[in-house]
Amino acid sequence: MTHQLSFLPQHNKIVNVASVPFRSPFRYPGGKTWLVPRIRQWLASLPTKPDLFLEPFTGGGIVGLTIAFEDLADHVILVELDHQVAAVWKTILGQDGEWLADKIVQFDFSSEAVEFELEKTNLSTRDQAFQTILKNRINRGGILAPGAGKVKYGENGKGLASRWYPETLSKRIRNIVGIRDKFTFIEGDGIAVLEENLHQDTAVSFVDPPYTAGGKSAGSRLYTHFELDHDKLFQVTTNLTGDFLMTYSIDKPVQALVKKYQLQMKEIPMKNTHHAKMTELLIGRDLEWVN
Repeated sequence: MTHQLSFLPQHNKIVNVASVPFRSPFRYPGGKTWLVPRIRQWLASLPTKPDLFLEPFTGGGIVGLTIAFEDLADHVILVELDHQVAAVWKTILGQDGEWLADKIVQFDFSSEAVEFELEKTNLSTRDQAFQTILKNRINRGGILAPGAGKVKYGENGKGLASRWYPETLSKRIRNIVGIRDKFTFIEGDGIAVLEENLHQDTAVSFVDPPYTAGGKSAGSRLYTHFELDHDKLFQVTTNLTGDFLMTYSIDKPVQALVKKYQLQMKEIPMKNTHHAKMTELLIGRDLEWVN
C-alpha cells in the first residue's frame, strides 16, 4: 500500500512529564519520558491491543517499561546494542535483578568507593550492570560514551552523589523484576531484529534511533554506538507489516527520507532536561491520531 507524503501541522502543546511515572533505573540522554503520553495515544488509536511491542533502540527503556506496566501490549521486546546498557537489562530481566537492587542499597557511596568500582575490569554481567548504573548516575547528563565527564557540583552542591538515590533505584528495579515475564531482551542490532519481525502483523514498533542523520553530532557525543544507516532503517521500518512510530530530530536529510518513503511527519514540542523548549519529529504511516 502506498502512503502519500504529508507534512502535517505542528502541535504546540507540550506534554507535562509529571504525568509519566519514572520507571527506568537510567538517567538517559535523549530519553523519551516526554513522549509517553503520545505513545499511549497512538496505541489507543489502533483497532486492537498489540500482541507484541518492539523497541529496537531501547536505551533507558521508558517507553517499553510503560507499555509493560500499563498492559498496553501482551509482550515487549527490548533491543540494545551497547554492552554496558545491555548488561543492566540482562541483569534486571534475568535472574539477578534482586541482587542488583540489594547491591545498590548496600553500596557505601564515597568518591573513593566509586573510583574503586569504576576501575574494575573483566566483570560478570551483573557486576557490569552495577558499574553501568553507577557510571550513569555520576556522569554529567547520564552519558556513558567514552570521555564523558563526572558531575562536579550537582544538585544543591551535593557533588558526585547528587543523582545517587539508592532506595529509589532499588524500588524501580524490584518493580521491573516483578513483571519481567512480560519482557524479552536482546543484546544486538535493532535493525536486524526489525527485519526478523517484518511480517508480524499484530506487532507494533517504536523506533527511536541515535540522532546522527545528516551529520548531527549529538548522537556521537551521547552514545557509544552512534553510527547508523538511516536510509536502511527507514526502508526496513516502512516494510513492517505492523504499525510503527519513529522519532527523529528535525533536519533536511530526515525530511528527505520521509519524502522518499512516502510517510507522514508531525513536529512535536518537548522540553529537554534543562527545560528548554525543543521540537522533534514523529514519523509514521498515519498520524491523524495526534491532536
